[in-house]
Amino acid sequence: MGVTELAARVFAASHLTGTFILRSGRKADHYFDKYRFESDPALLADIVAAMAPLVPPDVDGLAGLELGGVPLATMLSSVTGLPVFFVRKEPKKYGTEKVCEGGDVEGQRLVIIEDVVTTGGQMVLSVQDLRAEGAIVEHALCVIDREGGGGDVVGAEGIELRSLFTMKDLEPYRTS
Repeated sequence: MGVTELAARVFAASHLTGTFILRSGRKADHYFDKYRFESDPALLADIVAAMAPLVPPDVDGLAGLELGGVPLATMLSSVTGLPVFFVRKEPKKYGTEKVCEGGDVEGQRLVIIEDVVTTGGQMVLSVQDLRAEGAIVEHALCVIDREGGGGDVVGAEGIELRSLFTMKDLEPYRTS
């Protein structure tokens, strides 16, 4: 499947119009409901197949960010053979009380997996948490970069953001 066809499918499945408040607090007149493409097994498989070549060759594992990055990272793990780690927004208050589940990340070269990036704020917090646990994080992958400054924000943390699609890529499919 071509990237153009996949972009059209992602857009059709997840683009909503209206008034939305983003995680950053910004208002938007459109929104990408990532759960709509992550809950469609055929579409998710095609997205992951297209993302696999974006995974840097020198990483030891995938770090899926809660919640939207988890299904992507899990499927990407099955395609790449790389282990997956699950990164919470905050440590749970019981059990292991860890921010990162799935094993010890100390010394591991991890790539962050996220669904949609706008400002990059949560990604930066998660990178800081992973680095505090000894992980080496220099790359991040996302399905959609809304081009809201997130690439620059994570870049300032020494992270290269690679996206499957940007807003510019998806804009031709917007009808309203």
